[in-house]
Amino acid sequence: MQCGVETMNDCERSPGRTGLRVNFTEKGEVKERREKFLTAKYGSHQMSLIRKRLAVEMWLYDELQKLYDPPTEAIDVDIDEILDMDTDDIRRSHLFSLLSACKRPPQDISKFISDLLDRAKTL
Repeated sequence: MQCGVETMNDCERSPGRTGLRVNFTEKGEVKERREKFLTAKYGSHQMSLIRKRLAVEMWLYDELQKLYDPPTEAIDVDIDEILDMDTDDIRRSHLFSLLSACKRPPQDISKFISDLLDRAKTL
């Protein structure tokens, strides 16, 4: 494809712009396209909430790794599900049922559940 500005007659031409020409040529296929990413900015309050949530989830992951050392199967503890429950007693019984396959002593499991409920209340 070529596009150009052809020379004009003398009455339309400006004195300093004689013989100007613009050419567009096709260079073939574009072999590699750049990936585009969508990013979002959060306010400082929202970012602090995200960091707090992430810290609790990372703590939860690390503690589950300690409880199930060596890891035998994946245990899925959903913090949102725990927070949606009405009372701490219901939360405790739910967590005890999730951790029933854990081979650790019951006092370790109770301490983990207490710590998790304390951290979950900060969210």
